[in-house]
Amino acid sequence: MEVYLDNSATTRAFPEVAELVTKVMCEDYGNPSSLHLKGVQAERYIRYAKETLARLLKVSEKEICFTSGGTESDNLALIGCAMANRRAGGHLITTRIEHPAILQTMRYLESQGFSVTYLPVDHNGQISLEDLRRSIRRDTILVSIMHTNNEIGALQPIEEAGKLIKSIKPDVLFHVDAVQGFGKARIYPKKMGIDLLSVSGHKIHGPKGIGFLYVGERVKIHNISYGGGQQKNLRSGTENVPGIAGLAKAAEMMYAHLEEDVDRLYELKEYFIDGLKQISDIYINGLTGRDSAPHIISASIRGVRSEVLLHALEDKGIYVSAGSACASNKPQTGASATLNGIGLDKDLAGSTIRFSMSVETTKEELDYTLKAMYDMIPMLRKYTRKA
Repeated sequence: MEVYLDNSATTRAFPEVAELVTKVMCEDYGNPSSLHLKGVQAERYIRYAKETLARLLKVSEKEICFTSGGTESDNLALIGCAMANRRAGGHLITTRIEHPAILQTMRYLESQGFSVTYLPVDHNGQISLEDLRRSIRRDTILVSIMHTNNEIGALQPIEEAGKLIKSIKPDVLFHVDAVQGFGKARIYPKKMGIDLLSVSGHKIHGPKGIGFLYVGERVKIHNISYGGGQQKNLRSGTENVPGIAGLAKAAEMMYAHLEEDVDRLYELKEYFIDGLKQISDIYINGLTGRDSAPHIISASIRGVRSEVLLHALEDKGIYVSAGSACASNKPQTGASATLNGIGLDKDLAGSTIRFSMSVETTKEELDYTLKAMYDMIPMLRKYTRKA
């Protein structure tokens, strides 16, 4: 049996998405900038995708800019807005538990003379709105807060933060990394005070290498790439039409039965956590109810290194993560920013596994995973003690 519980790293494309992507690649393969029929056909996919995404977010089609994914969207939002608004100030705000695409970009901006405030979080991974209030200064130009944490599933008070920011300094831009939240929650930027929103296709059963950035029409932003001037000169380069078509199809499917799917995911999450708690010396990180993400469970199993458990589960056909996939392609010099941020002790941080579900996850798969863990963890702990 194969059980895939690493959906926060990437998801399997829906069959309908794969079929559409293949059709666009092999039949409707024109360059959307071409004036002939093939180009017109390709451009229709882009137009339809913008209409679809704009409808889901309740924004305008012209506020959607396609990118290669979440990382590029985050970079474009932060660097593009910081540079465009530098005369208004040089202060930025984010949190200590953001994705590396935010944290590393903020560090780059610090090297360019900007100052950054990193908001702390509590043991559940949530910021304090009072900390946010105190951090906003006369020279603050942008705040970036993730919607859903990719490691422990912490949800931030995005709507409240948006209202707070705008009530204190209306011209401060509010960016939200919604890579883990889009497709699992209703997100309406204009209602929530969000000026920029990052989304990635492969987290919602769409293709890899495609995403988008919502940019409010009044946002002052510079392009960070140069070329043919596509997408109103904000992101030059021939558009990834197959990816764009697949992204729109995946988004449509994710939102077709959203509430029903999310309810089911919360039920599975509660069921799985109850099963995990049967294991001695196991700790569930962050909140676990409807005040957390429906698809992410972070568990620390004392006495078993995360890499050891990950590969033991892999031998049983079960795929999980020891943390964010985007940070696991290089040796770790310590706990992740998120686990450090919530104050997890060193031993538990090194024994943390992330299970992340999708709309395709079944109860039978969770039962199989729990049975495997019940069998292997006592043995792995015994081996660790001997070592």
